Amino acid sequence: MGPGPSDISPRVLAALGAPTVGHLDPYFLKIMDELQAMLRQVFRTENRLTLAISGTGSDGMEACVFNLIEPGDRMLVCVNGVFGGRMAEVARRAGAEVTTIEKPFGEIFTTTDIEAALKEHKPKVLGIVHAETSTGALQPLHHIAQLAHKYDALILADMVTSLGGLPVEIDEWGIDAAYSGTQKCLSCPPGLAPVTFSPKAVEVMDQRKEPVRSWYVDLSLIRNYWGGSRAYHHTAPINMNYALHEALRIVLQEGLEARFERHQLNHEALKAGLKAIGVTYALDEEHSLPMLNAVTIPEGVDDKKVRAQLLNQFGIEIGAGLGPMAGKTWRIGLMGEASREGNVLFFLAALEQCLTKQGYNLTPGASIAAANKVYAG
Repeated sequence: MGPGPSDISPRVLAALGAPTVGHLDPYFLKIMDELQAMLRQVFRTENRLTLAISGTGSDGMEACVFNLIEPGDRMLVCVNGVFGGRMAEVARRAGAEVTTIEKPFGEIFTTTDIEAALKEHKPKVLGIVHAETSTGALQPLHHIAQLAHKYDALILADMVTSLGGLPVEIDEWGIDAAYSGTQKCLSCPPGLAPVTFSPKAVEVMDQRKEPVRSWYVDLSLIRNYWGGSRAYHHTAPINMNYALHEALRIVLQEGLEARFERHQLNHEALKAGLKAIGVTYALDEEHSLPMLNAVTIPEGVDDKKVRAQLLNQFGIEIGAGLGPMAGKTWRIGLMGEASREGNVLFFLAALEQCLTKQGYNLTPGASIAAANKVYAG
């Protein structure tokens, strides 16, 4: 129940252990085609260039940045957490002239913030994090994408934590490029990075003046393997693709709307339970992620001791705060397979015991009663 990786379905683990075939085997090529089609459904896009990069979410970030940016291009990056900062660093290494606009960890950007920066800096690419894993903040994107296009910029979105857990509308919002990871709400082992690129983004890539500086994530080469000629680029992680294929089948069998509702319900129950024992959210609840709950550690409570007791006594892992939130917050994950009523109730019962051991004053059972009231309603 931390910030990822999340729990994994036995079906996905079984798929991971299936016999390995060659990366050009007709069966595997069929798996790739089906995987692409399912990714388009989950991203809610018709983008032809939608695939899974061989690597974790950070490799998906590099694939997007390195393919859209050429040395000397301007990139504007919104930084309100660790992963916005990482995107800016990747862009610098790709040779971009990087400008950042910054907010304190946990806050989100307004259209006014971004329009002023777009007007001043006139970037080729605007980079922004949809779901900031380090803080639990949800950044609305629809109007921001419209602004980016108004100023002739592409918009690149980090959707590592949001994909499969809350609405992601690539086509409707006008997102030009996005990347995610398998280990969050898709509940697949880490190792692949779903990415998608709009026709406009592909056009920009096709007009590059020089090759992508990273051969490994050069999509002008990789896309020939994922479609068309099936030209060899690298040996794909066969079994990881099996696992993602099965994980996406599970997502779509549940249904995206039902999945979003499940994540939201469990978030509301957890929030009610925590509130009943005086544990508050670390950011504006309106912009809190349902799958990554950042809460303030009560005064006088030892962060490390509580997390150690949760792990060692109850087998529950939660995440520590990062950056300026380190030692001040816990990050409680309700992602994919882990977003379950039983997990919420078990966690609250365990947390009550841990807090009581720290001398924190609470009414025993109050958190569980409050969560159950949400479920009953």
